[in-house]
Amino acid sequence: MYILSISCFFHDSAVALIQDGKVIAAAMEERFTRRKHDNSFPIHAIEFCLRYAGIKGEDLDHVVFYEKPLVKFERILQTTLNTFPRSMNFWRDSMNAWLKEKLFIKSIIRDRVGVKAQNILFCDHHMSHAASAFFASPFHEAAVLTVDGVGEWTTTTIGTATSRWVGETQGENRIELFAEQRFPHSLGLLYSTFTAWLGFRVNNGEYKVMGMTPYGEPKYVDKVNKLISRKSDGSYQLNLDYFAYPYSTEQSYNQRFVDLFGEPRPAELEFFTMKTNPERQGEKDAMERNQYYADVAASIQLVTEESLIDLANYLYQKTGLKKLVMAGGVALNTKANYRILSETPFEELYIQPAAGDDGCALGAALWAYHVVLGNPRQGYMENAYLGEAYSDAVCHDFLHGLGVKIESYQDRDDVMLTRLAEDLTNQQVIGFFQGRFEWGPRALGNRSILADPRFSHMKEIVNTKIKYREPFRPFAPVILRDRATEYFDYPDVDKHEAPRYMLIVAPIKADKQDKIEAVNHEGTGRLQTIERETNPRYYGVIEQFGEMTDVPVVLNTSFNLRGEPIVNTPREAWNTFRNSDIDILVLGNNVVRKTDNPKV
Repeated sequence: MYILSISCFFHDSAVALIQDGKVIAAAMEERFTRRKHDNSFPIHAIEFCLRYAGIKGEDLDHVVFYEKPLVKFERILQTTLNTFPRSMNFWRDSMNAWLKEKLFIKSIIRDRVGVKAQNILFCDHHMSHAASAFFASPFHEAAVLTVDGVGEWTTTTIGTATSRWVGETQGENRIELFAEQRFPHSLGLLYSTFTAWLGFRVNNGEYKVMGMTPYGEPKYVDKVNKLISRKSDGSYQLNLDYFAYPYSTEQSYNQRFVDLFGEPRPAELEFFTMKTNPERQGEKDAMERNQYYADVAASIQLVTEESLIDLANYLYQKTGLKKLVMAGGVALNTKANYRILSETPFEELYIQPAAGDDGCALGAALWAYHVVLGNPRQGYMENAYLGEAYSDAVCHDFLHGLGVKIESYQDRDDVMLTRLAEDLTNQQVIGFFQGRFEWGPRALGNRSILADPRFSHMKEIVNTKIKYREPFRPFAPVILRDRATEYFDYPDVDKHEAPRYMLIVAPIKADKQDKIEAVNHEGTGRLQTIERETNPRYYGVIEQFGEMTDVPVVLNTSFNLRGEPIVNTPREAWNTFRNSDIDILVLGNNVVRKTDNPKV
């Protein structure tokens, strides 16, 4: 049985395909179109998934859409009426999109995928989130928490989930979301409002706000609390006097918000503080201005963390379950995730690697298979390598066609990995491309840039000369799973699933912080743990580097330039290699060095 599911027309369009309950392919549309956060109908991702399975649209048993468009349209209509006449432009812009595409989802899917109308299903947005987290997890039962900007009406849910696995005769697949928060009250929209005020793009720059927070102090929690009131059951209400998003598509905050927090940070303003650049202390006015923005960022981060902890604690009180699954864009708040795990009674936390709306595509398919059709679970999502792959031979032929000098390591991976580890110790930066690209926003070793984590200057080199991005931005430490307890203050880090996907920021142990300075973000790191079985080449590089340096950690960041999606094809990897200061390009078992190719 094949079920295809689609998320599109808002942001981060994506597609997932499951076969007999197991996810076999999934991808965001942006990886094919090269338009970051592409929200168009994901025809390229659909074609990839069908091609991977060797089937056509008419072979699909069902196609599932990740939300219910008519319910969402009702919310937009009612919100527009409630805020008229301020919402006139909002209504015009919304209708342009809805009358063009969004009201006709079923016919678009039927025509462009080639499936019968009666085989098209619609799943509630937050149910898609919940199913994406639970049915991809290894848990038999769990508490469920979903938090995002907004779906149809819902912005936050709490509930429980249970499942029946293959071979079990008792039980049922069930997700019960027993409480919700509704628009316009939204933790996701609250955080995104500050993202916009801090000069970053909404639905893209929230992680930049998180990256800024360690350089600030939460001095303005009292001001943030003027915008939100929280209750003992985890529910909350926003003070809508400060927000414009209920009636504007262009601005999320209003003048009253500016009166409270001051003028917004210009997007082009260079960010530096005494912590990031003490050598620039002579630029006092700019440094004080940046420090204020960092302090506000730290304040909204703290309020968000406390709000999520309130929700998690109440959810535990209601359910008594020891395991928690999370999805929704706010579940990508990695700093909050560590606090939920360490400061609530939950003993294990699983977060969907594609926690945002892209992951809803996967959740909608899993919901249809397990809940609607009642099929038992076959297993769980064992890794996030679900995108398109290019064989070693294809990579070699591509490079050969360019006429460059190639080191080919056919059937000699061990030799290649040892040489690459030596290159890292010599502070060479490697573009590492192999296998299927990753599902979700994180590069997990198949489309990654790798560097030596031991020296602080490597962070600046990778940020400014390769990624061309703000120098305060952190990088992830990837570590051998069986040695993670040596470096991170994270109980059972070597047994949990969330660290495999860079979804938790954890404290680095005090005696290890100076050993991995390039990935030490004010005493913390957004770690990834890796085992040999999941990704032998990636593991092998880190293992060899660890044997040479006694540091089983490598700096990892996504293989792309600023403003671009992560690379998909060998040609995109080559272009990024050429247009940056990456020293070495690895395509499968083929290696190209700039020192051997001076014209590159």
